[in-house]
Amino acid sequence: MNKSTKVLIALALVVAIGLPIFFGATPTGKAMWNNWFHAVQKADDDTNYKTKKKVEDTCRAMISSYNADKLTYEQYKDSDNEEKQEWAEQAKMRANKTASSYNNYLLKNSYVWENNVPSDIYLNLSYLE
Repeated sequence: MNKSTKVLIALALVVAIGLPIFFGATPTGKAMWNNWFHAVQKADDDTNYKTKKKVEDTCRAMISSYNADKLTYEQYKDSDNEEKQEWAEQAKMRANKTASSYNNYLLKNSYVWENNVPSDIYLNLSYLE
């Protein structure tokens, strides 16, 4: 083997061993790796209809559940019947849990719309007092 071949082999070994260590074990390398894959995922999600449909469908289902529980709460909260008041409290707890989940879900997935949120998707659901 001549000198240039040895240099190429040594360089290939340094790259083959060094890059995985750099990207897998150093904070700078890991940050670079994650930023690149985040940018790729964001571009893919921005153009991927299935992602938008999934997020919109999930939001609509959560809104529907929230509204059903809110109506149940409002219907029975002032009832003289103790059992119906329990129904109202349970509906209130479910509605508030749904509101919390929805608000977090929307926050995590707001990039899907880029300030073009469909009119039937609320920016947040309020908690029942």
